[in-house]
Amino acid sequence: MSYESELNAVIGAIAPTDPAAEEAAWTRLDNLTKPPRSLGRVEGLAARVACVQGTDRPSVAKKVVLLMAGDHGVVEEGVAVYPQDVTWQMVANIVGKGAAINQFAASVGADVLVHDVGVIRDLSDMPGVVIRKVAPGTRNMAVGPAMTREEAAQAVMVGVQAARDAVAAGAELISTGDMGIGNTTPASALTAVFADAEPALVCGRGTGLDDEGVAHKVAVVERALQVNGVNELDPLGVLAAVGGLEIAALAGVVLGAAEQRTCVVFDGFISGSAALAAVRICPAAADYLFPSHRSVEPGHSVQLDALGLEPVLELDMRLGEGTGGALTMGIIDAACRMISNMATFAEAGVSDKE
Repeated sequence: MSYESELNAVIGAIAPTDPAAEEAAWTRLDNLTKPPRSLGRVEGLAARVACVQGTDRPSVAKKVVLLMAGDHGVVEEGVAVYPQDVTWQMVANIVGKGAAINQFAASVGADVLVHDVGVIRDLSDMPGVVIRKVAPGTRNMAVGPAMTREEAAQAVMVGVQAARDAVAAGAELISTGDMGIGNTTPASALTAVFADAEPALVCGRGTGLDDEGVAHKVAVVERALQVNGVNELDPLGVLAAVGGLEIAALAGVVLGAAEQRTCVVFDGFISGSAALAAVRICPAAADYLFPSHRSVEPGHSVQLDALGLEPVLELDMRLGEGTGGALTMGIIDAACRMISNMATFAEAGVSDKE
C-alpha cells in the first residue's frame, strides 16, 4: 500500500466531534459555583475539550509535545541567517533538555518527543531522538518540488503514527513543535496558498532577517509558487511542492490526533502552516485543533484568520519549538480541572442566584 493510500484511510477515519457533548459541558459549567460564564474563554476551552472527549468531565493530565525536525533545500537561496548545522545542533540541545521547550514543557508536566523526519545529518547515534527520516532534507523549492508526492505522504504518516503512539501511551493532549533552519520560507509559501494571501503579507523576519532579507524571502516564495504551479485544490501536492518534511509530519500529527479523537494544540507560524495543511487535507480535523498563541510573524495571524480561530495567548513570541503550545497546555489543563472538579451549587450547598 502506498503512503498516500494510508493517508486516505486516515482521512476516512476522522469524524466530526459531537455537539451534544459540548452542550452537556455548558450545562455543567453554568451550574458550577461561580457566576455564569465568569471565567470567560477558559470555559470555552473546557467545553471544546469536553466536545472532543465526549464527556462533561474531561481530563488532559497526560501531555506530550511532538517535535518534528527537518532541513530545507531552500536555504541555498540565502533565506536564513543561521547555518543549516544549527538544526541538528538544536535537536541535540533539545534532547539534552537545554532548550526553551524543555523548560516550558516541564512547567506543565509535558514530555517532549523529538522526531528526525528530515535532518541532513545522520542522528541515529543521538540518544533520545526518534528516527523516522524520510529524506536528508528537502530539495530547493525555488527551482522545483521540495518533495515527491509519496515523500510528502510518507512524512505526513510519520506524524500520524507519532500521534497514534502518543495516545497509545496515554497522552490526552498533544502539542506540535518544530525545528528546522529555513522553515519559515516553506511555511510562508504554504500559508500563501492555503490562506489565499500574497507572499508579501505572510513573509516575516524568521530568525532575524533585515528588511532586505525579508524582501528577498518574498521573491523566493513567489518564484517557488510560480515554478511549481501549485493547485490549492490538491493540498498534498502543495505540501510536496513547497512544504517541508517536518511541516508535513506536523500536519500528520494533527490528522493522527483527530483520528484518535484527541485534542491537539498547535504552536506558532510553522505549526500553523501544518495545521492549515491538515485542515485543507481533511476539514473535519479542525474540530480537534486548539491554537496556542499569536506569533509576531505576520503570517501567523493570516493562518489564524483562515482557520477561524482565536489564540489563547498573545505574548509576542516567535521562537517555535512548541513553546507557545506548551504554555497553552497548562491553561487547557486548568480549564479541564475546573469543569471536572469544581462543585455545583447543589453539591456545595451554596445558594444560586435568585
